[in-house]
Amino acid sequence: MKRYGSVIGIQADKLAEYKALHAAVWPTVLAQISRSHIRNYTIYLREPENLLFSHFEYHGSDFAGDMARMAADPETQAWWAVCSPCQVPLASRQPGEHWASMEEVFHCD
Repeated sequence: MKRYGSVIGIQADKLAEYKALHAAVWPTVLAQISRSHIRNYTIYLREPENLLFSHFEYHGSDFAGDMARMAADPETQAWWAVCSPCQVPLASRQPGEHWASMEEVFHCD
């Protein structure tokens, strides 16, 4: 198992829409997340900076392949199409990233 954390901005005027979307995530999207071996997926909001922090555990053996299959899923693409306009990617993110990855510097079980 490997933990992942990432961060992205969110438009202040889209906060209510984003929260409403995530209060009722499409079942097909949740199923794809599970098929991609992602567990304990959580998104946190930090105001007033309007930052979203994502954390999940990956329990598979081919992260790149699982993420590619998720990205190719039409329902996931449709979900991202409604969520992405709410988000503000960080200028400091790596090429190819939408959410900026973070380094884990501490963990305690």
